[in-house]
Amino acid sequence: MSEKKHIEILTTFKLTETQASRIREVSKLIRLTVLPVKEASEIPADAWEKAEVIFTGSKVLPQLSQVPKLRWIAFNFAGVEHALSQEVVHQERILATTSSGVIVSQIGEYVLMALLSVGHKLPQMMKLQHETIWPDDGMKSLMPLELRDSTVGIVGYGSIGREVARLLRPFGATVLAAKKNAMQPQDTGYVQEGLGDPQGDLFHRLYPIEALKDMLKECDYVVVTLPLTDETKYLFNAEMFEVMKESAYLVNVGRGLVIDEPAMIAALQEGKFAGAVLDVFEEEPLPKDSPLWSMPNVIISPHVSAASTHLMDNIVGLFVENLQRYIEGQALFNVLDVEKGY
Repeated sequence: MSEKKHIEILTTFKLTETQASRIREVSKLIRLTVLPVKEASEIPADAWEKAEVIFTGSKVLPQLSQVPKLRWIAFNFAGVEHALSQEVVHQERILATTSSGVIVSQIGEYVLMALLSVGHKLPQMMKLQHETIWPDDGMKSLMPLELRDSTVGIVGYGSIGREVARLLRPFGATVLAAKKNAMQPQDTGYVQEGLGDPQGDLFHRLYPIEALKDMLKECDYVVVTLPLTDETKYLFNAEMFEVMKESAYLVNVGRGLVIDEPAMIAALQEGKFAGAVLDVFEEEPLPKDSPLWSMPNVIISPHVSAASTHLMDNIVGLFVENLQRYIEGQALFNVLDVEKGY
């Protein structure tokens, strides 16, 4: 790549001047065009035509015929299931990478917040406060399910699941994990320094995803961090809820369609498990007539677990690191496997 006159990079979302400068400073070869849009049709044809690298979201993609020079699509999200139906990501000459690994810190904290909130009966306390009730049996009715001596099962041991395991370590919880390839415990993707579990040694036991039911039987808390693929869609169904402990809590920060929502609602109503903290749903926004809104054992958040004032800086940081590798002809982090879906 050293013989190239320049590298044309097209960014389809807004960057601060500092972020744009970080990209330009990687090499004098770089020509950066920033065109913040919501639809691919808003990008001029000549911008698509000259682009060698596109830094974009999963819903702003060109037609293959529009990008004869394209060699790399860098997505600014980890979950790119929306892009998998597009012809442009299936071309051998075009690499696609995701931003897996950049949102682990904030989602890890969200999960920890969720576990502590339900374990220490915070929703019940808030209800009592609202009703100005000081319960006579507070020590009994608000008895916590402490993380120490509890078993936390992490379903999907990718970058987010590994950060949850790291955060749980000081609390003394037993950590179980399930992943597609249990024979590969190491993290081969992008890892921010000091975060996650790069070597795969922070769990007490690792299960193949086929043995998920066996793992669920042991768990006081179940944390779902799975991406959405053909294999994971509705993975959590009535059969899975049937084997969970009645005292267990479920936290979902993966994708809503990983869970069969009607089956989950029925299981919650029947007391198959104790409660749930849900940040993602089958349909978003969550319909106003969903029973989940009024269930006392459910905490709902509007898909905000990844929110952070540092989010775009971290995404640009990964892009800059991959851009340097691209220029030097090295392997990129987080290359999308379209067969796996992530």
